[in-house]
Amino acid sequence: MIFPLIKVLKNGLLVELDYMYPQEHEVVRALLNVVIVEGKTYPQKQPLSQAEFSAYWLSKDAFVVKTSVENATHKPKEILGAFYLKPNFPGRCSHICNAGFIVKPGLRGQGIGRLMGEAMLLIAANLGYEAVMFNLVFETNIPSITLWQSLGFKIIGRIPRAAKLGDEQVVEALMMYRPLG
Repeated sequence: MIFPLIKVLKNGLLVELDYMYPQEHEVVRALLNVVIVEGKTYPQKQPLSQAEFSAYWLSKDAFVVKTSVENATHKPKEILGAFYLKPNFPGRCSHICNAGFIVKPGLRGQGIGRLMGEAMLLIAANLGYEAVMFNLVFETNIPSITLWQSLGFKIIGRIPRAAKLGDEQVVEALMMYRPLG
């Protein structure tokens, strides 16, 4: 695949999807920490330190969606969303990958998640993965469940009382799976 991938979102914004570079790590860590503090979609309870972020998000491949330089605003490119892609299991099961996604709160619903999801499926196949599995999609995360099902994921299991959200609501988590190729 050739990066960056350029796309026009449904709101007309021109964006690019590319590998995450070291100078972008802190911005993505801050965004992930915002999502963690929201307490609705990630299992972590506390913001991640740089070391914790590196171990969790940067263990294999990581990508960002950012505004394109062609927006002619002369502003620095702004990171709008990010995702990681890594084996879900070690060794004999490492052909099944896992991915995690975040989108800036004010920009959700603009097609950034769909762009990342579609790109992730292509990237994963190009990297030799044979399937994608999500271990913990909270049942209250309807936008994600809807997106993943529209991209061919099936619910393969439910984990009762898997998550205590930030508001102390206890919810099930779904396990979702999609073969590639």
